[in-house]
Amino acid sequence: MTFPPCYTPADDDEPPDPSRRTFMIGSAAATAGLLVAPSLLAQPATTKLIDPNAIPISLNVNGQVHTLKLDPRTTLLDALREHLDLTGAKKGCDQGACGACTVLVDGRRINSCITLAAMHQDQKIVTIEGLAADGRLNPVQAAFIRNDGFQCGYCTSGQICSAAALLREGHANSDDEIREWMSGNICRCGCYVGIVAAIREAKNATV
Repeated sequence: MTFPPCYTPADDDEPPDPSRRTFMIGSAAATAGLLVAPSLLAQPATTKLIDPNAIPISLNVNGQVHTLKLDPRTTLLDALREHLDLTGAKKGCDQGACGACTVLVDGRRINSCITLAAMHQDQKIVTIEGLAADGRLNPVQAAFIRNDGFQCGYCTSGQICSAAALLREGHANSDDEIREWMSGNICRCGCYVGIVAAIREAKNATV
């Protein structure tokens, strides 16, 4: 039985495996793309999308009036976070069940994820960014720090806003009452002992 002679390529033959050449060409193309891409990204957009449903809305947030054009279906939470860059109020469940989005409207605590921004024109809205006054922490904020009332911090802004309203409502006469009236604010880290202690301390500080 005979076998065909082994193939020995000549110097000018095309290599049977072009992977090296392909790699070199691809690398050169990628490098050129990196050099060209920034200049393309720097070019201004030629068109701007305009929401045909947008309506003018005026919101008084933390003592400052903001005039916006929003879709009437925009929630107060999205208006604060996406249009005013006030990201202290967090989007947790987006169903009004966890309290992470709690803000104060005319002194009353509400879940901003389930109410529309258009419903709160001419009302005074206060977020966690607006609780401190004259560069000093609100007593509730200071008490949360001293009593370790937070861990990951995601729910903390809602907890503090709710606690500030709870104190004004007069619902901090006992630990059980605090727990009951704070039950709409969930802490997934389980810092409830510190939260109750913080509210109790803040109540004594403001009496």
